[in-house]
Amino acid sequence: MKKSSSTYGILVLVIAILLAVPSMQAQVLNKPTAADNPNLAGNSAWTAACASSGFNEYFVNFTWNIPLVNSNNEFVLELSDANGNFGSPTELARVADKNTVFDFEFQFAVPNTIRGENYKFRVRSTSPAKTSPASDAYPMYYIDYNSPLLISENGSGSIPSGGAIQICDGGNVTLKPHNIPNADTYIYNWYRSGTLLPQKTASITVSTPGMYYVELDYGSVCSGSANTLSNTIEINNGSSLGIAINGANNVELCPGDPYTLQASITGMGLTYTWYKDGSIISGPTLEGDSLALNTNLDGFDGSYEVEIEGASACKERSAATTITSAGTFEVTLINEENIVLLPSQSKNLSVTTSAASPSYQWYKDGAPITDATSNSLTIDQVGEYHVAVTENGGACSVTPINSAVTTVVSPDSFEFEIAYVGSYSSCESLDATLSLSAINAVGDGGAKTNVTSDLQSSFSYEWRLNGAAVSGETSKTITLSDHEKNGTYTLFGSLDGFNATSNSLNVKLAVNQALEISANGTVLCEGSDPIVLSSTQNLDGETFEWHKDGNVVDTSSITYTATEIGVYKLIITTNDCPVVSNEITVRAFNESLLVLDKPQDLIIIMGETVTMTASGADSYEWFDYNNNLISTQDSYGFQEEGQYLLVAHFGNCTVSRVVTVIFRDMFAIPNVITANGDGINDLWILPNTYSRDQEVLVTIYNERGKEVFSQTNYENNWPQSTSTFNKSSMIFYYKITKGGKSLKQGTITVIK
Repeated sequence: MKKSSSTYGILVLVIAILLAVPSMQAQVLNKPTAADNPNLAGNSAWTAACASSGFNEYFVNFTWNIPLVNSNNEFVLELSDANGNFGSPTELARVADKNTVFDFEFQFAVPNTIRGENYKFRVRSTSPAKTSPASDAYPMYYIDYNSPLLISENGSGSIPSGGAIQICDGGNVTLKPHNIPNADTYIYNWYRSGTLLPQKTASITVSTPGMYYVELDYGSVCSGSANTLSNTIEINNGSSLGIAINGANNVELCPGDPYTLQASITGMGLTYTWYKDGSIISGPTLEGDSLALNTNLDGFDGSYEVEIEGASACKERSAATTITSAGTFEVTLINEENIVLLPSQSKNLSVTTSAASPSYQWYKDGAPITDATSNSLTIDQVGEYHVAVTENGGACSVTPINSAVTTVVSPDSFEFEIAYVGSYSSCESLDATLSLSAINAVGDGGAKTNVTSDLQSSFSYEWRLNGAAVSGETSKTITLSDHEKNGTYTLFGSLDGFNATSNSLNVKLAVNQALEISANGTVLCEGSDPIVLSSTQNLDGETFEWHKDGNVVDTSSITYTATEIGVYKLIITTNDCPVVSNEITVRAFNESLLVLDKPQDLIIIMGETVTMTASGADSYEWFDYNNNLISTQDSYGFQEEGQYLLVAHFGNCTVSRVVTVIFRDMFAIPNVITANGDGINDLWILPNTYSRDQEVLVTIYNERGKEVFSQTNYENNWPQSTSTFNKSSMIFYYKITKGGKSLKQGTITVIK
């Protein structure tokens, strides 16, 4: 085929650029393709990977062209994510003995985390660093669970008898597998009576009758081979029967009175479950339609319900019946339960009661006190005190109710307990509040009684730091906000000749200062200047540590030279607390660090400007097709056709990219050509949008619908001969598709 003068000019330009920039000469790495497994019968390449612990051996074919790679080169097979993206690829295989083999297979195993329909491969060489185009997309799954699932209501593990669940009055039920570990990490296919449902989660809430079952979604190819299809649960609709408890909704009983709760529905072969205050107390019991109450037990009063379930009825719970005790009353202690009695002191004890006609008897150490028959008592001796209250009226005869016991002690000594108030973290918080949390009276045998509420307002206080009094701090609480006052704090107190000392609390407040480090670069490159880290703060006289990846690497140099990749930071210790700097990440040089926001083959409209932006490098140089420097910015606006060169600098290392710019065709797809051999309109010329694209398929049919031409990467070369046209005017039909999707279709009239 004869090349036009413009095409020849472009080829000359490309050759000139390659000669001017030797580093642009490169090996051609072709996209990898799935290959057959030589260890299995047959010779067909795989189309989907359904791996498991029982089988996980796959092959990918890879080809490449000269020039030869370097002797230390390795070829690396990489896998994309499930969407075909290589932002964080997974390495599958690596070979170092194929540097003179231009056609070979990688063997790999599918990682056990792989599940998806659109995985792609690519091959990367390490010396020189080049990357192949991505492969076609493949379904790939690691089938780590391949047993039938079992589903039940809410995943309880209880499969109903006959596999049927009845739901009532517009209700619903949730189905979930109960025999698969980590159920929520999988994707599912749920079915109702053979119809695939849209839900993909581990559980499904349903209200429509039908036969429900599920399988793990291992994609369009692998799901069937995984054998995870579950049991079937049949969902039926039903109606409630209106269950209730016979009798009044509120019943008052005396202790010992007999009483039986009776369900309103009986004799239908139902199962009954009885509840008190929301908790099950009886059942589920077949035909258990009544419940006898034991009113001799304390706490028999409460809220009672009954629930029925069975083949002839929906699960249904009744309204509550409230049972109250007619003889119940309350006795409430007004004073503290623990009282410290200092010498020459007296204390008053008292109670209140809800009894209608009460009488009182006070006790000391278990013995009744003579004439102590009112609701209050004044005491001046240590011991244990309580009062018995008797109800002398009402419908029921009940036993007396004792109040809580008040313990009265005379202490040998006192001790304080102090605690942090609110959130406090050592060397992180900028302030801290300490406060008295408890005062304990200590008796003869070392027994302790909490008397905080009784005596906290009576003590005088003094806070001490490292044993010395803190000036002005004489309350039970101290608030600190100065890291210069870090140390050990205690609280001292006195009352009527008694002295008390608290436990110790250590306070380390953070130093409120910013620490910044900087570097003269972040990319390690052979031959480049060293990467030096330095601090904005003068480190003379400071205690500090340089860290790499969390490990100390230097404690003496005020600057640090990074010779390895990693995450670096500086920590200064001030007032026993660390001050941590920002982090700087040092990366290894890699051509993938240069990122372009547009494809290197750029199609623009004549008269318009399209800007391409680069990122990731330290500086940039843009050259036109005559090797003239046209910009040093990170972006450039293209207006003219041609080939351009971008050189990105990473320290002393560079990455080059060739950008090809062509104008977008503004003409429509022609519907008439004159195939008469005069060189004018002899060929059917498509716009650049549809021609010379490996993913675009052009197909032409004659007037009877027979295919006469089909080609991807269409070269504007139809018809190749005029001899096939036996009429002066013939009509053909064309269809242009990409990835199976129709882009354009119409007719072509060929005039001979």
